[in-house]
Amino acid sequence: MPPRRRDRRRPRDPSPPPSDARAPPSASGIRLTLLAPVVVLLLVLAALGFSGRLSRSPPHPQTLQTTAHSVYERGLVKRDVSSREILAEHTRISEKRSQRQFPNPVLAYVTPWNSKGYDMAKLFSAKLTHISPVWYDLKSDRNMLVLEGEHNFDATWVSELQSNGSLVVPRVVLEAFPAVILLEKMQKAKAIDLIVSECRDKGYDGIVLESWSRWAVYGVLDDPELRYMALQFVKQLGEALHSISSKSSNRHLELIYVIPAPRMQELSNQDFRPEDLLQLADALDGFSLMTYDFSGPQNPGPNAPLKWVQHSLTTLLSAKGSSPSRNHSRMIFLGINFYGNDFLLSRGTYNSSFSSLLLT
Repeated sequence: MPPRRRDRRRPRDPSPPPSDARAPPSASGIRLTLLAPVVVLLLVLAALGFSGRLSRSPPHPQTLQTTAHSVYERGLVKRDVSSREILAEHTRISEKRSQRQFPNPVLAYVTPWNSKGYDMAKLFSAKLTHISPVWYDLKSDRNMLVLEGEHNFDATWVSELQSNGSLVVPRVVLEAFPAVILLEKMQKAKAIDLIVSECRDKGYDGIVLESWSRWAVYGVLDDPELRYMALQFVKQLGEALHSISSKSSNRHLELIYVIPAPRMQELSNQDFRPEDLLQLADALDGFSLMTYDFSGPQNPGPNAPLKWVQHSLTTLLSAKGSSPSRNHSRMIFLGINFYGNDFLLSRGTYNSSFSSLLLT
């Protein structure tokens, strides 16, 4: 598979975030389990290869080592986890790969730039209800819409995952110009048809759609009318997918939508708001919340501080008028990173930030 660019995310605010939105690195570990019943997303940016995103490749191939003991029995699940422990343990896995410790759905991304991820997805498929290969981009080509990424499709790999009970929902990034899709009725219908037809032809179980960050760049979210039209597009896509049954399961095709975590206490137009969630909830099957990459070179620190994660969930689920009978928290796939960042500081020293979830 040819290498592909990494996930696109809107630029981070270079100014330091509020003090109550930050937490020390040690706070972003196991206490995430206290956020149940939120559905958990395992963000595997290194394609389940357990390698650091900015680190160099190891001089020798690393071989997985199996152990009869779980991470709990080995004392690895604790509040304070060091980067050294993660690096020492990242190639050791439990023999009990068919046992699930978490009852809710789990989504994992698999990236083509780390080919090991394809094998790892099969190895841990019993623990993953949804697997999303990062394959597709919907682009504008003059006056036409083109769905790129079909060459990435691996029928054997998809079939093996589905036979093990996992749903395969490839990620589709909406790169097309918003004016084309949102303002032109025929083009909107064409975009939906391209995605639905690809799912039907390839036997997928649905898709993961990413478009919010792109719409933010184009100013769509600043205009109330365009914002409404953007949400309507997502709803119509979800309804179109729901009208078709999956070939590998007895369910309809699913739509999971990627949403950003709020960066500040006060929400901006670029943030995905609680009322946006309410508007989409009935037409979608889940929301992939990007609670990672909190820090960057301009503001080095923890990757996913717990207070920020908690604030993101509390804010997103605070919509007024929400039906008590509808538990929207179970629609949230909480993003958990499997990588660490090394930041080169101005004084010439390194600052490391690790936050990881160990497979049991």
